[in-house]
Amino acid sequence: MRLTAPLRAAAVLLLVGLTWLLATSLFGGHGASSVRNFFSGASEKPTAAEPRPRKYKCGLSAPCPAKHLAFRLVSGAANVIGPKICLEDKMLISSVKNNVGRGLNIALVNGVTGELLDIKTFDMWAGDISDLLKFIRPLHEGTLVFVASFDDAATKLNDESRRLFEDLGSTAVKELAFRDSWVFVGAKGIENKSPFEQRMKNSKNNNKYEGWPESLEMDGCIPLRPPLEG
Repeated sequence: MRLTAPLRAAAVLLLVGLTWLLATSLFGGHGASSVRNFFSGASEKPTAAEPRPRKYKCGLSAPCPAKHLAFRLVSGAANVIGPKICLEDKMLISSVKNNVGRGLNIALVNGVTGELLDIKTFDMWAGDISDLLKFIRPLHEGTLVFVASFDDAATKLNDESRRLFEDLGSTAVKELAFRDSWVFVGAKGIENKSPFEQRMKNSKNNNKYEGWPESLEMDGCIPLRPPLEG
């Protein structure tokens, strides 16, 4: 029996369809999956991507309360990667800004308004300690002091400079030694010891880098002070 033209066309289409289905089933691909889903009545839903954790000012994992300053400090890594000081999502000190230096990297901030007052670096290996003393002796009440070390932060420190940092709330500066890593936030007129301080001792047996301990990273929220009376 001879097939009519429409039946022949239908038979050809069916043969082509079966051939395509067999090929995609054997070799994989989206076509086979789509056909299977078509016949089964199922549909593949794309897997939802894992939501990225939201980051806040200076990369903090949670926002700071009102009238608080968000900050992040990172000490230098050995004598290669410079330190960072971020405040309210603004990078104050970093290698990218080309304003880091060996020794102590310090930013002064108004503790009432959050305004940046000054930035300086002090070489604690070959510099003059009198430059550091002139910088921190005359600080006004309520001034915030952000410190991040780079390479060596202690060799030139003397009794007076250590005492001045203790007056700002530091407990680690008394023991700070050659090539220790140090990050610290203190304030002029602080009544208690600062909760924002970390020190990593230079130890030949425990150093992450040859001759230097690992870099330190610290962040948090600092409350602004009420305006000073008088």
